[in-house]
Amino acid sequence: MSENLPGEQPASNPVPPAAPVPPATPGYGAAAAQPKKGLAITGMALGIAGLVLSWVPILGVVLALVGLVLSIVALVKKQPKGFALTGLITGAIGLIIGAFVTIAFFAVLGLGVDAAQACLDGAATVEIGGQVIDCSTVTG
Repeated sequence: MSENLPGEQPASNPVPPAAPVPPATPGYGAAAAQPKKGLAITGMALGIAGLVLSWVPILGVVLALVGLVLSIVALVKKQPKGFALTGLITGAIGLIIGAFVTIAFFAVLGLGVDAAQACLDGAATVEIGGQVIDCSTVTG
């Protein structure tokens, strides 16, 4: 090792200048940035599921409603219009049918509960939907 004398510059290893870096370009077949479409696809899937299951009380309404809301949000966020519109339309139709089925289900269920309560209270017969039913056949 050599020692530096006073007033002498230390020996340094010269570093070659860095080579210029070419600008980054996408390679052959590189995919461009894809627009996000998760909300639109989820809204469409739930809208279709809500329409298909609209005959199931409560479940069809919930699925259709969530699909409808997600599809609206996807449209506002400028996600793929086809998916979002499909979810919007199927969700709306499923919501209408599902709401009707759910309301009818609970109305019929209420009639049955009222009739059962009348039989338990000692009535001999009850009328359900225009038909007279003997309580002895219901309560056993």
